[in-house]
Amino acid sequence: MKTIVLTGGGTAGHVTPNLALIPVLLKEGWDIKYIGTKNGIEKELIEKENIDYYSVSSGKLRRYLSRENLTDIFKVIKGIKEATRLIRRIKPDLVFSKGGFVAVPVVLGAKLNGVPIIVHESDITPGLANKIAIPFAKNVCTTFPETVGYIKGQKGINTGTPIRSQLFKGERQKGLEICGFSGKKPVIMMMGGSLGAVKINNCLRGALNVILKEFDLVHICGKGNVDNSLINTQGYKQFEYVSHELPHIFAAADIVVSRAGSNSISEFLALKKPSLLIPLSARASRGDQILNAKSFEKQGFAMGLDEDKMSEKTLTSAIYTLYKNRYTYVEKMNKSGHTDGVEAVMQLIRGYAGEK
Repeated sequence: MKTIVLTGGGTAGHVTPNLALIPVLLKEGWDIKYIGTKNGIEKELIEKENIDYYSVSSGKLRRYLSRENLTDIFKVIKGIKEATRLIRRIKPDLVFSKGGFVAVPVVLGAKLNGVPIIVHESDITPGLANKIAIPFAKNVCTTFPETVGYIKGQKGINTGTPIRSQLFKGERQKGLEICGFSGKKPVIMMMGGSLGAVKINNCLRGALNVILKEFDLVHICGKGNVDNSLINTQGYKQFEYVSHELPHIFAAADIVVSRAGSNSISEFLALKKPSLLIPLSARASRGDQILNAKSFEKQGFAMGLDEDKMSEKTLTSAIYTLYKNRYTYVEKMNKSGHTDGVEAVMQLIRGYAGEK
């Protein structure tokens, strides 16, 4: 039996593409193992899939000076030793890494055991963890065509992002029922990633009186971010996080307001959902979401709104403009030729089966 180790974690965005691959891998007879952190979000998400899960130590890699960098380097070294032993025991044919800090010890452990590695980079420019991992990879899959130019050694391949098949099976009526909406108003879906987007949450709630005159709003606001004072507000439904309900909520949504994480916006593109993208500012990130949003704006798939210029007034105005022009964005997405990346990634995986 062919065996593959999947890795990636820290945020849901480093896990969901792996979740998209799992049903296909199982159907094709692969024995799947997952290596993540002991307490990361990946553990909860993967164990729901009944996949064998192993944890290793991992430190956070920071681009700035911090005392924790000194202690975390020892966690990374410990994680490399643990991953090396694990991979030696599992004997996989291949390691597929979706990135995040846990991927570093797993990739290095695979390299030390002579196991082929495929890395997937979601953003336009590689993150720090993937910058460390990429030199050891056989191939690097990318979400954006622009990213291939950042990958040395001609091993970058634009595959797109694997999209979970269940997202295409949503039913609008079920989504309306989950949210308690009548269907008489268009529906806005707001999502800020698995950790939420507090600044957007607050601005959106401040504009509810205006927005709810014309729209129903389903708000996926992140863990601990539900506003109990608004629970009984007509036309406004809050969730901390959604899983099996997500396909139906997507089906019910006419437009989306979101951060610009690459996995999320790839799902919007695959589902042909016009979106208003509000990327994390460069002060709070390395600027990857800004580049993602600009790429989608340039291709005509989405509108962008600078977080620093966001107010209740500018947010409301952008939402109304997006909805008014929604069919223009849908047409651009339909003409783009972008498809789900599962099959393109699977072609690479099949090519390395039995090669170690």
